[in-house]
Amino acid sequence: MDRLAQRVRASFAKYRLVWLVILAGLVLLLLPTGGGEGEEPAAEPAQGTFDLEATEARLAQALSKIRGAGEVTVVLTVANGPRQVLAQDVDRDTGQGEESTQTVVLSRGSSSQETVTVQEIYPQYQGVLVVCPGGGDPEVRLQLTQALSALTGLGADKISISEGK
Repeated sequence: MDRLAQRVRASFAKYRLVWLVILAGLVLLLLPTGGGEGEEPAAEPAQGTFDLEATEARLAQALSKIRGAGEVTVVLTVANGPRQVLAQDVDRDTGQGEESTQTVVLSRGSSSQETVTVQEIYPQYQGVLVVCPGGGDPEVRLQLTQALSALTGLGADKISISEGK
C-alpha cells in the first residue's frame, strides 16, 4: 500500500498539469446544464423585429408635439415586408465546377432547430400620409415634412400632409 501511495505522489508531482486538466474536466462535466428533459427553452423576444403600427404610433406622438400641428394621425406604406438574410454553407467542388448551398441550422437539443440570421433587412418606406388640424398652415406643413423626411428618408414628394378636423 505504501508503494502505491508513493507512485501516486510521484505521478502527481511529475504530471501535475495533466491531473489539473483532468480534474477541471470532471468538474465541468458535473455542472448542471440548465436544460432538463421536456423543457422548452424560453423564447427570447426578437429585438430587431419591425412593427409598422408601433412605428406609426411613435411618429404620430412625436409629430403631435410640433407647435400648431395638433393631434396627428400617421399612415405609412412600405414597399415590402422585413427580410432576413440567412447564413449559408457553400460547398464548391473545384474539380467538377459544381457548387452546392445549404442553409446553416443550429440544433438546440433533440427537437429544436433554428437558422442563423446574418442580417435583417427592414422594409423600405414608400410614402406617408399625415392628417392633423394644423395641416393647412404652410409653416406647420414644412416642419412636418422636414421631420418626416429626416425620420423616414423619404423625399417631400412622397409625404402628403392634409388638414383634418
